[in-house]
Amino acid sequence: MPTITIRRSTTQDAAAYVRIMGDLEVLPNLMQLPYTSDEIWRQRLTDNNAPGKTDLHLVAELDGVVVGNAGLHPAPAMRRRHAAMLGIAVAREAQGRGVGSALMQAICDYADEWAQILRIELSVYTDNERAIRLYERFGFVREGTHRGYALRAGAYVDSYSMARLHPNPPAIR
Repeated sequence: MPTITIRRSTTQDAAAYVRIMGDLEVLPNLMQLPYTSDEIWRQRLTDNNAPGKTDLHLVAELDGVVVGNAGLHPAPAMRRRHAAMLGIAVAREAQGRGVGSALMQAICDYADEWAQILRIELSVYTDNERAIRLYERFGFVREGTHRGYALRAGAYVDSYSMARLHPNPPAIR
């Protein structure tokens, strides 16, 4: 069985982000735009990993090769500091091999045990059945449907709003 390693991303992972998110079979399920570059991702990763930033960017390596990434982005508004938005992408060749599950487990563990996150939110296109099944396995539920949510390859598509509440919120002992 291949070894999956989860770690925090670095600027050296920029090319892997471009390769994974630019794949024409992966890109249509993301809110990314085509024609990104190493420079763009290097800057994003630099900005998001700067001191004081609370975003978490993880990558998954399969036998030493980066094949997935996930981000947890806390809400900036004071009254929504308990919530964070999730984004995830897995390389085509690594789908169905446990990479998405490993990233989701790491994100949920971080949110539940370290980041004081009560609510993880995401949007997923209604036709992305594989991703929906993954999210539901981790306790996410559909909260609504956004009609005409995003333009994808020249057509407006719907998405589900999904969220997961902390299964056992911390309390003072």
